[in-house]
Amino acid sequence: MPVTWFLLSLALGRSPIVLSLERLVGPQDATHCSPGLSCHLWGHWEEPEDEEKFGGAADSGVEEPRNASLQAQVVLSFQAYPTARCVLLEVQVPAALVQFGQSVGSVVYDCFEAALGSEVRIWSYTQPRYEKELNLTQQLPDCRGLEVRNSIPSCWALPWLNVSADGDNVHLVLNVSEEQHFGLSLYWNQVQGPPKPRWHKNLTGPQIITLNHTDLVPCLCIQVWPLEPDSVRTNICPFREDPRAHQNLWRAARLRLLTLQSWLLDAPCSLPAEATLCWQAPGGDPCQPLVPPLSWENVTVDKVLEFPLLKVHPNLCVQQVNSWEKLQLQECLWADSLGPLKDDVLLLETRGPQDNRSLCALEPSGCTSLPSKASTRAARLGEYLLQDLQSGQCLQLWDDDLGALWACPMDKYIHKRWALLWLACLLFAAALSLILLLKKDHAKGWLRLLKQDVRSGAAAARGRAALLLYSADDSGFERLVGALASALCQLPLRVAVDLWSRREMSAQGPVAWFHAQRRQTLQEGGVVVLLFSPGAVALCSEWLQDGVSAPGAHGPHDAFRASLSCVLPDFLQGRAPGRYVGACFDRLLHPDSVPALFRTVPVFSLPSQLPDFLGALQEPRAPRPGRLQERAEQVSRALQPALDSYFHPPGTPAPGRGVGPGAGDGT
Repeated sequence: MPVTWFLLSLALGRSPIVLSLERLVGPQDATHCSPGLSCHLWGHWEEPEDEEKFGGAADSGVEEPRNASLQAQVVLSFQAYPTARCVLLEVQVPAALVQFGQSVGSVVYDCFEAALGSEVRIWSYTQPRYEKELNLTQQLPDCRGLEVRNSIPSCWALPWLNVSADGDNVHLVLNVSEEQHFGLSLYWNQVQGPPKPRWHKNLTGPQIITLNHTDLVPCLCIQVWPLEPDSVRTNICPFREDPRAHQNLWRAARLRLLTLQSWLLDAPCSLPAEATLCWQAPGGDPCQPLVPPLSWENVTVDKVLEFPLLKVHPNLCVQQVNSWEKLQLQECLWADSLGPLKDDVLLLETRGPQDNRSLCALEPSGCTSLPSKASTRAARLGEYLLQDLQSGQCLQLWDDDLGALWACPMDKYIHKRWALLWLACLLFAAALSLILLLKKDHAKGWLRLLKQDVRSGAAAARGRAALLLYSADDSGFERLVGALASALCQLPLRVAVDLWSRREMSAQGPVAWFHAQRRQTLQEGGVVVLLFSPGAVALCSEWLQDGVSAPGAHGPHDAFRASLSCVLPDFLQGRAPGRYVGACFDRLLHPDSVPALFRTVPVFSLPSQLPDFLGALQEPRAPRPGRLQERAEQVSRALQPALDSYFHPPGTPAPGRGVGPGAGDGT
């Protein structure tokens, strides 16, 4: 129950001090002064912005007239659950009563309703200002004090809590008396900021609460208290050293990209860690940290971190480790928007005194100096890489006084190697054919079959071409498109999308870029995928109504609007079936919303109709149904994080995800 306390004996003079706090009984909000003093209660108070509020500072060496008076402002502040109050007392003392170092009287304020164990803060100001203001904190007694233990009912029976484990479950056993009413809360204790509540219930004892082991994290704490006024709240955090809780914490941690240069770490608990950028080459080799030249950075939860990058690259990943230097988390944050990993080589430039510089190529075996006589791939192509760097064909990712990072494409060198290999295979096939033709006539049939198998095998290895067209409604939808294109690239498909060709499209213009891509795709027997969204449907309806686009409507990256001038004639003249496929995302657009003209080709809803969609993208000789279903599940898993991020942005609760214990409670 509330306890009425005190208060205050005040000495005014050259050195004002608070002498004592006493427990008194009397009416609320009353103040009393000793003879010779006058006091007034002003009620709620706000801290002054400057000393002019109290008349400004005065020179302590100036004597006041004997008929003058001194004035003191005493601020009393009480803040604790469940109440908070603040009052101002003004006290005036005749200057004639002031003697150095002696008390001139006392002031009594009655009273606060204070919870057990709470704090009261007291400020004191004088006018004129002789000394710095007084700032005192007084701790009130709690149930541990003998003077209140036997007189306060809420101190008689505190809930007793025990934590036990049973397989994958954790039991909170509250051994309290029958019919004892108490409150129970679970919360995440934060080092910075207020606790985050997770679950709360008012219960009647005794109780056994069951938690699933997957709900445990190191900062999960339990608070329990009797449902009585001013009851003491017991707090315990029993999972700080639990190995399962630390594993769950890292499983729940996520790296989130805010801008192309900034990101942060999301986690339920404070998680001191270190992070750096690393270079992930295709092929499954470990991601190689860029240290040096980029040093490790300390990372805390929910704190934005930036790396000094000039450009970003899909092969750049963020590597997160804990204090034990064990890799816990790695995310290639830029791959969702920039596409799959590229077979580029990373050059590290180190700058020394007198403009001396050295270059090395980052490879799984280490950093190979250029030029070099080693047998690695970068060493064999060292001269060509240096020429590419000097001619501006490499992308600069980072630059400062100590060095720079460059990403140099290797596609053209790979194409040259494949061209030589195919040339050798063709020469061998021609020689073999000539020999067989000279021997037997029936070898002609075998040679014909062999040639067909070679052609079909080459086509299967390359994969069917797919041109993906979409309307850039917003940045979130673009990330969703990038995730879909990246997932399709993992199948035997060669995907072209304007999101990965911004530089080329800016140079050629969207119309020229689209016509070139469409012509190449259809000549190779590929398919054009129209990805419909609300923005794409609006553009198509505008074209069907007006027949032309608005002048100057083509933006530097607006490939979808530019494509309509060529796509619509194919549909109007019946050339679209077999060459075009439509698609849209579940919950974003229903296939029936697509204009009727475009529904002359199949329109699939993703990801619910992924198997049929992938079947339409395959070569006429489609894989077995089981294989097609396996590929659909693979694409669905890759697409799901992007769908969750688009339809449930960070900070909004996802459907079906509750808060609190994994199972109910029972007796």
